[in-house]
Amino acid sequence: MSPKPRRHELTDEEWARLEPLLPARRTPGRSFRDHRTVLNGMLWVLHTGAPWRDLPERYGPWKTVYERFRRWAQDGTFDRLLARLQARLEREGRLDWELWCIDGTSVRAHKAAAGAGGKPAPVRAARPRPRAEPGRVRQQAPPRL
Repeated sequence: MSPKPRRHELTDEEWARLEPLLPARRTPGRSFRDHRTVLNGMLWVLHTGAPWRDLPERYGPWKTVYERFRRWAQDGTFDRLLARLQARLEREGRLDWELWCIDGTSVRAHKAAAGAGGKPAPVRAARPRPRAEPGRVRQQAPPRL
């Protein structure tokens, strides 16, 4: 039995349910951060809203956690996890589809937050600057009326 998990980390019971649903280890022979530690890191970032680079060291390198999160989101691992957990809850009679929802809150960010350039600087009309008149203008006679 592992020590009491930190806030927002998986308990032993939760981990026992999720572990068989996660992808197998891909790269034998390479050092590999275990799924539980990485998943706890993902949960920490998602709960706190902190940038990936601020991930505490106990979860491993932030880039490892981010890359696995991105890979699992792209390859459908999270979708399969959700579908299997929903099926289990439905078999147990613990899922009410009338109340089921995932928070779809959306916060619109300014376009510059995604790397787009901000608004262009306003163009101001330049004041005419006093400068010396060319010699030919000074020597001309004023126009006749």
